[in-house]
Amino acid sequence: MRMILPLAALTATPAFAASGPFFSLSNTDFVVTLGFLVFIGILFYFKVPTLLIGHLDARAEGIQKDLDEAKALREEAQALLASYERKTREAQAKADEIVAAAKSEATAAAKQARADLETSVARRMAAAEDQIESAQNAAIREVRDSAITVAIAAAGEVVAKQLTATEANAMIDSSIDQVAAKLH
Repeated sequence: MRMILPLAALTATPAFAASGPFFSLSNTDFVVTLGFLVFIGILFYFKVPTLLIGHLDARAEGIQKDLDEAKALREEAQALLASYERKTREAQAKADEIVAAAKSEATAAAKQARADLETSVARRMAAAEDQIESAQNAAIREVRDSAITVAIAAAGEVVAKQLTATEANAMIDSSIDQVAAKLH
């Protein structure tokens, strides 16, 4: 086979392919068919179709893995966001309870002494507002920090694979603005 192929390549030139019977090196159609069959045979000999299919399968598996990972990260971020929204509602309810307690204490102090009422109410309302403000600031800070951390981690992994640095910075700024808008 190795000796026939070089001889066939040397003898199968366009000068010999003028006319004649089909199974002749003088027939252009036969020479082209023979060359095509040799080319296909070489491809199968070196297992090129198997290599191509293997590469395509590996790439499809990689893409599916990336999609699954992104989906898991998205679900984790949504669960974390729901958790922090719940904590914010609980902090608001606690702040409402603190305000209600401060008002009831102020009413009780009014019944005891009119003179102590003004100073007592002023002190307790200031303390209650400070506690409310402190609790709200702490809850907002905690939600922001966690949301930013999760958003940066999730976006970093997905975006690093798909975006340029300029596009990544634009998306991060947009995400931070959206988080800030939803928290205020």
